[in-house]
Amino acid sequence: MEYIVIKKHTSNYPNPLCVIKGEKVKVGRRYTGNKDWANWIYCVKLDKSQEGWVPEQIIAISEHLGTLLEDYTAKELTINKGEKVIGAQELNRWIWCEGSSSNSGWIPKSNLKIVS
Repeated sequence: MEYIVIKKHTSNYPNPLCVIKGEKVKVGRRYTGNKDWANWIYCVKLDKSQEGWVPEQIIAISEHLGTLLEDYTAKELTINKGEKVIGAQELNRWIWCEGSSSNSGWIPKSNLKIVS
């Protein structure tokens, strides 16, 4: 689906979490801010090299460890208002998008408007 960016988004994470299906991570706190962004859990790689927010529905949690049910990256897309993107997947009110320069990453759904 094609979207236009209605609000600039800048990534706050220069070294985003990237994990593969079956990988174990240390499970931290649940997101408690904006109610539109429910079901996110902060996770850290076991070697502590990367950390970031992961959608709760793609983690099997047992005590303080989680096993990823699919490949995932927490990479956010830095993008300016007025740019067009192609959305591929939505999880918890964030959309995985590809920008015009072939950069890809997550953008909050509230920053986007469907192009009709």
